[in-house]
Amino acid sequence: MAEFWSIYLLPGIIILAQILAIVVPLLLAVAMLTYFERKIMAAMQLRMGPNVVGPFGLLQAFADGAKLFFKETVLPTSANKIVFLIAPMLTFCLSLVAWAVIPFDDGMVVSDINVGILYLFAISSLGVYGIVMAGWASNSKYPFLSALRSAAQMVSYEVSIGFVIITVLLCVGSLNVSDVVRAQAEGVWFFIPLFPMFIIFFISALAETNRHPFDLPEAEAELVAGYQVEYSSMTFALFFLGEYANMILMSGLTAILFLGGWLPPFDIAPFNWIPGPIWFFLKISVLLFVFVWVRATLPRYRYDQLMRLGWKVFLPFSLFWVALTAGVLVAFDLVPQT
Repeated sequence: MAEFWSIYLLPGIIILAQILAIVVPLLLAVAMLTYFERKIMAAMQLRMGPNVVGPFGLLQAFADGAKLFFKETVLPTSANKIVFLIAPMLTFCLSLVAWAVIPFDDGMVVSDINVGILYLFAISSLGVYGIVMAGWASNSKYPFLSALRSAAQMVSYEVSIGFVIITVLLCVGSLNVSDVVRAQAEGVWFFIPLFPMFIIFFISALAETNRHPFDLPEAEAELVAGYQVEYSSMTFALFFLGEYANMILMSGLTAILFLGGWLPPFDIAPFNWIPGPIWFFLKISVLLFVFVWVRATLPRYRYDQLMRLGWKVFLPFSLFWVALTAGVLVAFDLVPQT
């Protein structure tokens, strides 16, 4: 019995505890992000924002969640019910499993695999399936058109994201996510030498998460509410939670690739007294503020403008920067030794 406990039960309990230690705070962060987004946008637009439920409106997100939980789940008569229900669950689950390789501090990671960057890119690429499945299973032309449009948008900007990641990996020489942060500890954060790639990656993250000004799948004027128009209750909530969890994930990935992850901005007191996870959280918070700031500021792009930016601007420029970075590393003998 002792051997069974030590070999099978104890490692399983440890892994479950690690998963809960990430999932529970992440769900709370998603709830509070919806609150802070509404408050920040209200401040920018000279409004009050949520201020009734709880002190300063802090319980508004939980009230909205309870409302969605107790609403009736409506299944369209002609929908493919199995795929219709799987789609939001797939979207939500993919937004969670990616956090398995995200390091919060040196050694503080659920799975420190050597191909962590490849794993993250694969998970983010799979997100398009949940949207396409939702649009197709609804058996309605508006969700279907929106799903196709969203799929084209996400695939287009994943190409630019891929080249940006290649540029970073050329400077690191490893696919391990923690190694990306450690490489920045030895010099400058990558957003300085790779500043154009930092801007392209962040803008592509806006498009990848279907956020303003690239929220074309939810363009109310022509496609009602987009691919999720037929969803209600908790099925809609899963899409909602998945979108905001992806925002946090892309902000975390941006912080790791370009802003030093858990590293302090200056390795001197009092900056190095603050724990690494706190710095990581602060960097994610700043990037999420920019997500909201962009939404409150910019108008929505037309679809032709969106595709032109991805294919005619970001793709050739990121490809050029990959070649330039590789050439500089070889010319000055700076290629990382693995």
